[in-house]
Amino acid sequence: MKRFLLIFALLGSPALAAESADVAAVKAVLKVYKAALERRDAAPALNVFTADSQVFESGGVEGTFANYLEHHIGPELGEFKEFSFRDYKVDVHVDALYAFATETYIYKIVLKDDRVIEKRGVATSVLKKLGAEWKIIQTHSSSRNLPKKN
Repeated sequence: MKRFLLIFALLGSPALAAESADVAAVKAVLKVYKAALERRDAAPALNVFTADSQVFESGGVEGTFANYLEHHIGPELGEFKEFSFRDYKVDVHVDALYAFATETYIYKIVLKDDRVIEKRGVATSVLKKLGAEWKIIQTHSSSRNLPKKN
């Protein structure tokens, strides 16, 4: 029995370590995208999306990330003084060459005219391992108003 447990521990450890490394790598990819939004310069995030990626936002089909960057989020970020996240949580599940991530957060946007928008958001993303790199192949985000304060 001891020999069986030792063999199981030795064989199981690399798999667990690899999964943990993959989870960490996926979280790092998501962090690059989040940081680009917070810097209000999403162009560096092109590197973490596949060329044929699909972006869905609040019921809309935005096309590839390159299209979303050029026609939606890029110009939008130019109108912001601030874009920040709080209460950020991420859950990642890796299954072979695919990873499934759910991010929850509250985001705050301060517009150039000082209007403030705060909403609760959620994003789900599918990533694929291409060689040694994880890339986002699909992401969907949506938001809703925060509960009114009494």
